[in-house]
Amino acid sequence: MSDTPKLFDKILIANRGEIALRVIRACKEMGIATVAVHSTADANAMHVHLADESVCIGPPAAAKSYLNIPSIIAAAEITGAQAIHPGYGFLSENARFAEIVGAHGMTFIGPQPDHIRLMGDKITAKQAAKDSGIPVVPGSDGGVATVEDAIEASKSIGFPLIIKAAAGGGGRGMKVAANADVLAEQVMSAQTEAAAAFGDGTVYMERYLQKPRHIEIQVIADSHGNVVHLGERDCSLQRRHQKVLEEAPSPVIDAAARDKIGMIVVEAIRKIGYLGVGTIEFLYEDGEFFFIEMNTRLQVEHPVTEFVTGVDLVREQIRIAAGLPLSFTQADIDLKGHAIEVRINAENARTFVPSPGTVTDFHTPGGLGVRMDSAVYNGYTIPPYYDSMIGKLIVYGRDRPEALARLKRALQETVVAGIDTTIPLFLDLLNEADIQKGDYNIHWLEKWIKAQEEAKVVS
Repeated sequence: MSDTPKLFDKILIANRGEIALRVIRACKEMGIATVAVHSTADANAMHVHLADESVCIGPPAAAKSYLNIPSIIAAAEITGAQAIHPGYGFLSENARFAEIVGAHGMTFIGPQPDHIRLMGDKITAKQAAKDSGIPVVPGSDGGVATVEDAIEASKSIGFPLIIKAAAGGGGRGMKVAANADVLAEQVMSAQTEAAAAFGDGTVYMERYLQKPRHIEIQVIADSHGNVVHLGERDCSLQRRHQKVLEEAPSPVIDAAARDKIGMIVVEAIRKIGYLGVGTIEFLYEDGEFFFIEMNTRLQVEHPVTEFVTGVDLVREQIRIAAGLPLSFTQADIDLKGHAIEVRINAENARTFVPSPGTVTDFHTPGGLGVRMDSAVYNGYTIPPYYDSMIGKLIVYGRDRPEALARLKRALQETVVAGIDTTIPLFLDLLNEADIQKGDYNIHWLEKWIKAQEEAKVVS
């Protein structure tokens, strides 16, 4: 009997929306059967229609459906799924879920639970990165428990500094202290907010960089000792610490800088014995990279990397989980062209108020170098219970100007009627000289939005 690893026969996707479709599509191309799980609110969702089988796992609330581990495990067992792909969000970075999947004789398509746990806590993640040779932002040694501890730590960090929740992200539990006078107030505020959002009030402090860009390195590692980086993505256009537009490669990173930081990340990933896809996120300022965090899952913005490298990241995830080696080496990775992704949300383009409801008309753009990852269709009702993203529009060009022109054309061609969307926001942004030149940082968008609001009040 051969001991050669083989692909799975059936995979359950523990997610919804466009990412569930993304995994289903990869599985179909690989000849693997799929199982969709869904809440009662998603009974008519696209991923339910396209999967080979589907199982209802609970009512609309995510806590009772997409976060309901016993229901998901039961669905996998009754359908005979051999592996579970978590997508992103929901349970994708839940170490306990990964352990439970393994305990039930199935494969979790993702990193080992210990690595999810290690990188899920920003304090231990920063220490692991530092120990592995990755540059980090100067900051406190571990968590800050009291105001007195914060005052003492600030003496070596300097001002301004930023206070962050150890257990979470998305901007919650994050405060900036411009000077010593406001430090105590901001620390207590961050601790209170972190405890409310994550059930853990632990915070830590770092130097606050003034005008950094958000640069992330995509890495992938198999169980045969192969580790490869796939270049960087620039995710600097953000609102409330949430990414709005992503591109690859970055307009400000040259080949030498890319190779240097890429190999630092590769060696670090090899040192910790990581398995699967992962993203090391950095703040980049004045030619220096500073570690922020590691995401131990597939990223929302992974398609831009797929465009410029030609690598199917989901396919490789599945291969790695099945015990197969990477289908390429570092020498095979040659970044070509430029790709940009925008997240089209069911939100008002000015106020960002969510706009759930029925999509009365839906038309996706086409043409050379255009990809639309969406689970929406004519007549589909976007529920109010989940993320407001309608879809991801990704474009590819031979260079950045061509990609920008293609993005503008594709946005103008996109039709989503019956609800508000953020398409007008992107069309306005593409007219801005800073965006056209790639001259922006993580604070640029919020300043631009504020300026637009003030101009509207004046007029």
